[in-house]
Amino acid sequence: MQKVLVIGYVWPEPASSAAGYRMLALLDTFRRQHWQVTFASPAEKSPHRADLPARGIEEVNIALNCASFDDFIQKLQPDLVMFDRFMMEEQFGWRVEKYCPQAIRLLDTEDLSCLRHARHQACKQTGEVSLEVAPELLLSEHAKREVAAILRSDLTLMISRAEVELLVQTFKVDPALLLDCPFMQPPVLAEQQTQLPSYAQRQHFILIGNFRHAPNWDAVLWMKQSIWPLIRARLPDAELHIYGAYPPPKATQLHTPKQGFLIKGWADDASQVMRQARVNLAPLRFGAGLKGKLVDALACGTPSVTTSVGAEGMAGTAPWPQPLADTPEQLAIKAVELHENRQLWHDCQQAGFALHNERFDFTQHADALVARLQQLRDGLDTHRLANFTGAMLRHHSMKSTQYMAQWIEAKNRARE
Repeated sequence: MQKVLVIGYVWPEPASSAAGYRMLALLDTFRRQHWQVTFASPAEKSPHRADLPARGIEEVNIALNCASFDDFIQKLQPDLVMFDRFMMEEQFGWRVEKYCPQAIRLLDTEDLSCLRHARHQACKQTGEVSLEVAPELLLSEHAKREVAAILRSDLTLMISRAEVELLVQTFKVDPALLLDCPFMQPPVLAEQQTQLPSYAQRQHFILIGNFRHAPNWDAVLWMKQSIWPLIRARLPDAELHIYGAYPPPKATQLHTPKQGFLIKGWADDASQVMRQARVNLAPLRFGAGLKGKLVDALACGTPSVTTSVGAEGMAGTAPWPQPLADTPEQLAIKAVELHENRQLWHDCQQAGFALHNERFDFTQHADALVARLQQLRDGLDTHRLANFTGAMLRHHSMKSTQYMAQWIEAKNRARE
């Protein structure tokens, strides 16, 4: 493997979202192998994007539905192409296969978005937290598109083991097409743990997450309307500090200092504010994947209270080692108890360090990814022959995608 092309849905913003810093971890994994890495995206470059050239990664702007990409990829001739979410595989997969047929096609889902969307619809109907979703919500058009992209790819990175099981058991995806690849972070060493602020040095609650992400915005509203009043009734002087990228006016309007409900907005250093908080709250009613805010809290020694949706997959096959509840009343009770009980807080913090270092070790998962890619490279033809469903989907759906793209391209030329 010498050349890697990553086609990004957006430019990675590690300070804005968990998806951003996970993408950087994947890019760093490739660079550690001394592979030549190019990151290309049709998205507009944002002021908060990571400095990829400083990491030795070339940046390229590409266009949707445009033959200029064909010229670009024929010249680059990558050995590996990674699609950032299934929409990029839909857009560019057929072009990659046509002009670089021997390139490994790797899909990174970040989370199983069809599951997130299905749970969102279920939450709208019931207002409750639930891991289970009705088949008519899960087996949607969205799911058909996403699972088709997974089947067309040589390998898909799944951030949660729970979603690997769902794909294998419900959608009958061959496990050979999937790799469990969670967040990858350096371990929190014992010396670093002792240098973090103590229980007595910390104060208040924190809630953090990109406001553009629907589960995070719902969590803020649910906290404001149903949970925070119950916490304040027990702790009248408590404060909740809410941080997140891109706060809209509807979020800043919730800022009510008299109630201790403080919309702080963008955090220049999310880890710094997380380390100062005593308790992290993640009242997620729906969502998928793993929750970067919970991983950050583990590393910062800040115990969390979350829901069954928030905790799903976080500890692999083991139970989540910190407080968990799915109703406003129970979330409030557990949040207050964790905030006030020093011993409970300390026990949860230590369990969090252990989980973080065991489950999210950078070296372990980076090495596993590289080994799997090398295995694919050595047996790519055999691997593809075993995936007849994927070959069939590429034959049919790639043709329709190709013709649609070419029609849009011709239409755009006619307008010029």
